[in-house]
Amino acid sequence: MSGSWTEAMRAGDFERAWAINDRDLAMLAYPPKHTGPRHLQRIWRGEELRGKDVLVRCYHGLGDTIQFLRFMRPLRDIARRVTVWCQIELLPLVERAAGVDRAVALHDGAPDLDFEVDIEIMEVPHAIRARRDHVEMRAPYVSLPALVEPALPPDRGLEDGSLAVGLVWEVGNWDKRRTVPPALLRHLAVPGVTLCSLQRGARTCELAEIGAPDASTPDVTVLGHLLQQLDLLICVDTMVAHLAGALGRDAWVLLHADCDWRWPSSGARSLWYPSLRLFHQRTPGDWDDVLGEARKTLVARCEGLQGVV
Repeated sequence: MSGSWTEAMRAGDFERAWAINDRDLAMLAYPPKHTGPRHLQRIWRGEELRGKDVLVRCYHGLGDTIQFLRFMRPLRDIARRVTVWCQIELLPLVERAAGVDRAVALHDGAPDLDFEVDIEIMEVPHAIRARRDHVEMRAPYVSLPALVEPALPPDRGLEDGSLAVGLVWEVGNWDKRRTVPPALLRHLAVPGVTLCSLQRGARTCELAEIGAPDASTPDVTVLGHLLQQLDLLICVDTMVAHLAGALGRDAWVLLHADCDWRWPSSGARSLWYPSLRLFHQRTPGDWDDVLGEARKTLVARCEGLQGVV
């Protein structure tokens, strides 16, 4: 995406962002649909969506699907039917989302589905000319199916009266600049806080160094229920931040200096997720100030809770 598009998105100037997309759509010579790596594919070529049976393809990350799931309701307002071909991990969330008539598990082959027009989920806001009120989140737009067993086992319970804080510090291979060294997270072990790790694949030595027992899970539904049991999530820019935001849960997101377009380059709040608080690096690669600010804010929160008691 061009820099001006990024600036428009960060500023919430969506009309300008869609105009830039229109220009690109008119100028670029696209290869045939559905060729090459899926995350690089442009699916929508300007076809009419109104009154159509629309297939929404989820070809990017889990966090992208969760973030852009908010646009299924306004898409359904104009489409005849909306089918979302999504990552299997997200099926329980997607099939419950407003605007989704049918959710089907994504796989490596071609979809065995009837549809009239298809689009990638991150292309939907451009196609529907999403307005600021479509983007701004006024209430949680993801709901969770009930669990048979509690999300947090009794042997990993939280101390009574403490602030329960979940941690995620590692990302996938997409952008390793987002990863926070786990040793720095020990600074969050302040009085009145009980830490637990939601980081999948964390090593025993890392958990011991941080002082956070493992409560991780590969199940996104269980993870969502865990977030609802915790008082706060502190995480890097990864899927769990989007899940917490979509659920309306309290989360602090630690961002590197050159953060992704979906976050403002400065400031503590996100247009996309009002329940999130953002902590930005001041110097590329330096997480010390970020964790120092998070610790200071965490201490103040604990002291405020004690004052209330």
